[in-house]
Amino acid sequence: MGLTSTMSTALTGLNASQQRLDVTGNNIANVNTLAYKADRTVFQTQLSRTMSAGSGPNGPSGGTNPMQVGFGVGSAAIQKDYTNGSIDPTGVNSDVAIQGSGFFVLKNNEGAFVYSRDGAFQLDANQNLVNADGNYLMGYPIDDQFNIVNGTPDKINIPLGRLSIAQSTQNVFLSGNLNSGRDTGAVVGTNPGYTTSEKLLDQNSGLPATADTLLINLATDAKPGINVLADNDVITLGAEKGGRGIVPPPTMTVTNTTTVADYMQWLQNSMALDTSAPQPTPAGVTINDGQITVTGNLGADNVPGITLVSSGTVPTPFTWNTTTPTDVGSSQYTEFLAYDSLGNPVSVGVTFIFESHATTGNTWRFIAESTDDSDINNFLGSGTLTYSNDGKLLEATGTNITVNRANSGASDPINMTLDFTQTTGLALDSSSVIIKTQDGYPTGTLTGYNVAQDGTVIGTFSNGVSRTLGQIVLADFTNPQGLISLGNNLYTSGPNSGDPTIGAPGTNGSGSLIGGALELSNVDITKEFISMISASTAFSASGKVITTSQQLLSELLSIFR
Repeated sequence: MGLTSTMSTALTGLNASQQRLDVTGNNIANVNTLAYKADRTVFQTQLSRTMSAGSGPNGPSGGTNPMQVGFGVGSAAIQKDYTNGSIDPTGVNSDVAIQGSGFFVLKNNEGAFVYSRDGAFQLDANQNLVNADGNYLMGYPIDDQFNIVNGTPDKINIPLGRLSIAQSTQNVFLSGNLNSGRDTGAVVGTNPGYTTSEKLLDQNSGLPATADTLLINLATDAKPGINVLADNDVITLGAEKGGRGIVPPPTMTVTNTTTVADYMQWLQNSMALDTSAPQPTPAGVTINDGQITVTGNLGADNVPGITLVSSGTVPTPFTWNTTTPTDVGSSQYTEFLAYDSLGNPVSVGVTFIFESHATTGNTWRFIAESTDDSDINNFLGSGTLTYSNDGKLLEATGTNITVNRANSGASDPINMTLDFTQTTGLALDSSSVIIKTQDGYPTGTLTGYNVAQDGTVIGTFSNGVSRTLGQIVLADFTNPQGLISLGNNLYTSGPNSGDPTIGAPGTNGSGSLIGGALELSNVDITKEFISMISASTAFSASGKVITTSQQLLSELLSIFR
């Protein structure tokens, strides 16, 4: 009986060693299987035969330990090692590796979810990401604005060469400096100049007025006995720069102490005349022999017409004659491309005009125009930029402009905002304003994609724009050991795995993704060889127990012969 049980016990050892060899052989066979997780066999003892339970100390006798003989070994479990395998960078956009816990969610041909660590995907004929067996990789879809829609996972579709996008410009960001002291830009032309039609007289002396003459004492040679201005009269300047009126019109209140020099300085500041700019005739306001002359800077940014209106008894104190009617050029000009809803380019030009000096700062006017505007008038809008004396932008008005695109097929109109917050008004040598960026773009076709760490599939278009195409999700289980292998690197949930928690990578305890890479098998060949040697040795030893028991049985039988 004893020898027979010994052979049975040894047989369990043979079976255990065989099972360990099976597991080891399977691990070695899958050493090159993508994302394969090595198995290990966990053994436990069989029920033991108890010959004595032992006893405790009793009086003069000490305690005794139990006497038991085991009936061999059995398998307790076959467990998977879910540690990460090495990452192999492949450079293939459709390859994805999981770094950390979690499983890809796939939908098989029966519509059921299955799970895998194998990230070797490819595009099918419908440009959906699938694995080698055609199971769909699942993820969160996007809406028509390329925003991820969390909820029920769906197929990841990447329509290379089929998806085209364009966007109408909504915001234009400009940067640079507008010289607070002077700038005529790259201009040609002559100085626009204006001289009072009448000679101004000082009524107290009867002589031609000078810079020191009080405004309340001014008369003209046409009406020498009539004061043209009085105390508290308000003079309003009507002037144009760049073909458009200065808004609001500058005003000046006459007092008993206001001189012609004060008036000339007000004119110069109101029209932003740069007296230091190099040009054939210096810009500024001068008086000679009773006649005031206004000389503008070169360029169309300066004054092509002046009118003065007084609130006093003489509505028009004096008039002006044009001395130099020719004027060509711009103060400062920049041009940029915007885009309509179809991605068609729209050229927009912006002219900057130095409008006025003030003790608190300086004001520039900008005028936006476009030859691509469908209106007869190319004018898009106008506004002002006010800078402090230290060059900071204080206020920007009229920054919303509109380009009409009637009959172009695009959404009409293009409403865009000009952002000047990155411009300055410093007294540098020159002005330069450029477009820094704008948020419209021309038509582009999807040409490529990549996978980010959070599973976001980012598509790249031929126009340089990137957009989200979807987000790969991962499933996490409370007990991955409870998953049931289906073969083909696939698993399904089991009774003891728990329900999957599906979400974006990096959430619910799941790992992150590495695009353009694959996870390799985590089988350690050295460890498996040691396991194989150990199992082989144990198998031989168990076999030796059987042969020894057989020899003893034979010896016992020979006694009775």
